[in-house]
Parts: sequence; structure tokens; C-alpha cells
Amino acid sequence: MELELFDHTEGQITSAQQELVSNLLQFAAQKLALAENTEMSLTFVNNPEIKKLNAQYRNIDRATDVLSFAAEESGDESPIIMEPELAAEIPVSLGDLFISIDKVSEQAKFLGHSVDRELGFLAVHGFLHLNGYDHEDPNDEKKMFSLQREILDDYGLTR
Repeated sequence: MELELFDHTEGQITSAQQELVSNLLQFAAQKLALAENTEMSLTFVNNPEIKKLNAQYRNIDRATDVLSFAAEESGDESPIIMEPELAAEIPVSLGDLFISIDKVSEQAKFLGHSVDRELGFLAVHGFLHLNGYDHEDPNDEKKMFSLQREILDDYGLTR
């Protein structure tokens, strides 16, 4: 999976944390057996930027911890007909994640675990949303949270 990372926090996220998230999301992509030509982006932001995005796209005027914008919502687009070999070469974009580093720190402190654990949790949580998982009803929540816990535990990022 191709992952682009962007830091809008003016260096508040360390290169070690970026590497952790990158490796964790690659691990999660393997768990989900995603195609190698899958791509996504992750932008690390502060509370003011994520608050603005949350207000603009969700009409919620407060900072949140993670926002996911899936590239291919269940859509109205008509499929493009092409040879299977050509289709396999076209990258599959999952979409974009935004994580508030401010919220990562706040929530890690509140929950009593490491910043790295919270960062990994939010990255996997948003990643699963990009892959069609959600927690709107109890059955979906159980499936998503179970997979989330499995990925984090198998990676070794436990509470």
C-alpha cells in the first residue's frame, strides 16, 4: 500500500511516530489483504485545523480526534469498462485520514496509556472506516472494534 504522510503540526509529530503509524497501517493493509496498488493519505493536524474540517464537512463545530474521508463511497458512478490487466494497474484510493495530535495527547493522558498507543488506535480506527467499517449499529461496532483490537494486539501495540 502506498501511504502519503503530511505533517501540518510544525513538527509536533516525531519521525519515529510517523514511522510507527506507517508500519502499523501497512500491517493493517496486509491483515485486510488489500491490493498492493492501494493508496491513501494521512495528515497530522492540530485542533484548530481538525475543528475547521469537522465543521465544514460534518457540521460539528468542535475538534475531534480523527476524520476519515473515503474516496469511494457507495456511489452512483458507472463503472469504467476496461481490460482486467489494465484495471489491475490503476491504483485504488482509499481516501484521506486526518488525526489531531492535540487530541492524541489529551486522550492518551485521560485514558492512561501511551501517546503511541492512542496514535496507533486512531490510525487503525480511521483506516477501518476508509475500508467500509463503521460502528453505527451494535453488530457493526462489534465487528469493527474486534478487528481493530486484533490488528493493534497482533502488531504489539497493546494498552
